[in-house]
Amino acid sequence: MTATGVDRPGGSDPAAVVALLIERGLRVATAESLTGGLVCAALTSVPGASAVVRGAVVAYDPEVKVEVLGVERSLLARVGAVDPVVAEQMARGARGLLGADLAVATTGEAGPSSASGAPVGTVIVAVTDGLTSAVRSRVVAGDRAAVRSATVDLALLVLAEHLGNTGRASRR
Repeated sequence: MTATGVDRPGGSDPAAVVALLIERGLRVATAESLTGGLVCAALTSVPGASAVVRGAVVAYDPEVKVEVLGVERSLLARVGAVDPVVAEQMARGARGLLGADLAVATTGEAGPSSASGAPVGTVIVAVTDGLTSAVRSRVVAGDRAAVRSATVDLALLVLAEHLGNTGRASRR
């Protein structure tokens, strides 16, 4: 069980991610479409998270992705919102906007039907620290709630992996 009382696969425990952030002295932000704030909620459910969580942007509407996070309008027009480059631009935008050391972004297609043309269950997570980025995509089976929950797990896992690869970076 995690600090939130929810079993999560190895590496996606929000308490472990918060502990890594605290250990490295890093602050994180989220940019969330598919998950609608669930990644930030998972992180902030951990006592002490206020030391490392800067905030979140829920960019459900494409215009918010463009106007707030700085995603290129031409990119969205060309590929749609469910795209690895869009996810990376969302993360970069949140990182800059919220003054964080790194950011994680989520986008995808939770269903029950596809608005983007991507298969239902397509999820994309991007993490960036401004120098390096990690982007992961997968197709998840299940209903809307299962897809969103799996996306939170993936986001926490990619964030933990990225933190493991950054060594002892310090605040910017």
